[in-house]
Amino acid sequence: MQNEPENSQSKGEPQHTPPEVTPPPELPAAPPRKAVIIVVLVVIVLVLSGAASMFSRFRAGRALAKETEIDSVATVAVVHPTAEEPSEDLVLPASLQAYEESPIYARTNGYLLRWYKDIGSHVAQGELLAEIDTPEVDQELSQARANRQQSSAQLDIAKISADRWQNLRKTDSVSQQENDMQASAYQQAVANLAAANANVRRLEQLESFKHVYAPFSGVLVKRNVDPGALINAGSVGMELFILAKVDPLRVFANVPQAYSPAIKNGMPAYITLQEIPGQKFRGTVARTAEAIDPATRTLLTEVDVPNKDGRLLRGSFGEVHFSPRINTEKVTVPVNAMLFRREGAQIAIVGSDNKVQLRPITIGRDYGTTLEILGGVSIEDRIIINPADSLEDGQTVNVAADNQQGKHS
Repeated sequence: MQNEPENSQSKGEPQHTPPEVTPPPELPAAPPRKAVIIVVLVVIVLVLSGAASMFSRFRAGRALAKETEIDSVATVAVVHPTAEEPSEDLVLPASLQAYEESPIYARTNGYLLRWYKDIGSHVAQGELLAEIDTPEVDQELSQARANRQQSSAQLDIAKISADRWQNLRKTDSVSQQENDMQASAYQQAVANLAAANANVRRLEQLESFKHVYAPFSGVLVKRNVDPGALINAGSVGMELFILAKVDPLRVFANVPQAYSPAIKNGMPAYITLQEIPGQKFRGTVARTAEAIDPATRTLLTEVDVPNKDGRLLRGSFGEVHFSPRINTEKVTVPVNAMLFRREGAQIAIVGSDNKVQLRPITIGRDYGTTLEILGGVSIEDRIIINPADSLEDGQTVNVAADNQQGKHS
């Protein structure tokens, strides 16, 4: 086996010389201190590059958050209220009501026999309005009178027996117990007669209610029954008539709190109605509630207006005019600036810090597109128009640039 290479060379085959490989030069090992410095520099470069990357991401996040915060703040349009020309009269909506009004109920059971007055009839106090047929009450009254006669007869017998036993007791013909029993029977008969008399009087009073009379002078504004109708005494919602006293009329108005100090009992006022243009119906402030309603911040005021000719109708809607002679700043705002919530009518104001303030207001007259505001805002306030329902007190908003100095006309 070792001789094979020699044999191959001997046969004249060409010989290949392997290439010479030059080994790298041997470098001396780096000193240990220099290697540490290189490693530290590499670490510092990596830390700086990571910090730069994190700072870049932080700045991008801050910019995105700020942009998102700016986009989340609502932009609103604002206007300033317009000062209203001062007027001498305070005009308020008013409701005309009867001075006295009462439903008239039946006090006995039966059937309506006939009525004598219909709606619109002017009746005097004590005038007969209707008559009720009461057969059951009549029979009970007859029976009660008969029972009274029986009780009266029994009383006579008991009195005679008591007197007789008392005389017999004087001669010891009867015992004291028998005498006491007869005296007690007499006292019982007296009580029975008194009870029978009371029952008769009760039924007589009940039977007298078959005649229905007017409790006061006035006009019948409603009639609910016809002849033959079944009448049940005191049935709720089944009044026979409604009687109203319409001279004078009570006129009620809610005076805003700002004007309440000027409203005094006895001051003059007048009423106007849309259906009677140019006509003034003079009246006088009769009384006030002497308290401000916390829900509406108004003072309930009653004005009594004479109505001898009957031109003013109970239940009408009109306007009452006062002359309070008080200087109150009145402004107008667009109707689309109103907020209606559980707390009542409100206006959204933008303060100097661009935060929303929700203020309750007192509304005067309605001009259609604008409202008269008697309290709660001034002409310097910035009022949000078309406020969102989600607007909250203290919320930060942006004011539209073209509305910074806006005023409505």
